[in-house]
Amino acid sequence: MKAIVWTLAFLVIGCGQHNGTPEVRLDKITREIAAEFPQVPTLTPAELAAWLDDADREPPILLDVREPNEFTVSHLPGARRVDSDADVKKLLASLTPKRPVILYCSVGYRSSKLAEQLLEAGASDVRNLEGSIFRWANEGRPLQRDGMPAHQVHPYSSRYAEMLHPNLRSEP
Repeated sequence: MKAIVWTLAFLVIGCGQHNGTPEVRLDKITREIAAEFPQVPTLTPAELAAWLDDADREPPILLDVREPNEFTVSHLPGARRVDSDADVKKLLASLTPKRPVILYCSVGYRSSKLAEQLLEAGASDVRNLEGSIFRWANEGRPLQRDGMPAHQVHPYSSRYAEMLHPNLRSEP
């Protein structure tokens, strides 16, 4: 049911909309995702960046919930890719107990869905990165590819690409 609601919301918000900045488009989708997954805690890219820069704070586990071809283009430094349809019990068992987990995808839908499942399975400190990798990149935050700095993000689709600054879009 959620997938149907999400698809309809995306069509209503996105169809025919070619005005506004990538940030405006991304903000609209981010609000829809938050409304669909109200029980999933979030943090902003600025909050995550400050956390990662704080040497006195244990770093979170970063899980990238995108497809392999998306992850290959770029990802957050230190992130590990997981399938959006991963076996939640196996994934939970592979995580360090009590260590915070931050999930992200392109805009936040796939990662919110998996975060919701992890929380329902008993994970205690799971959050979704608000706006996901698109917001992170749009704000000029660091990306990696094969351990080296990267400067582009896989746009997922032509519709999603509109939520990413043009200079950041790789070829799909």
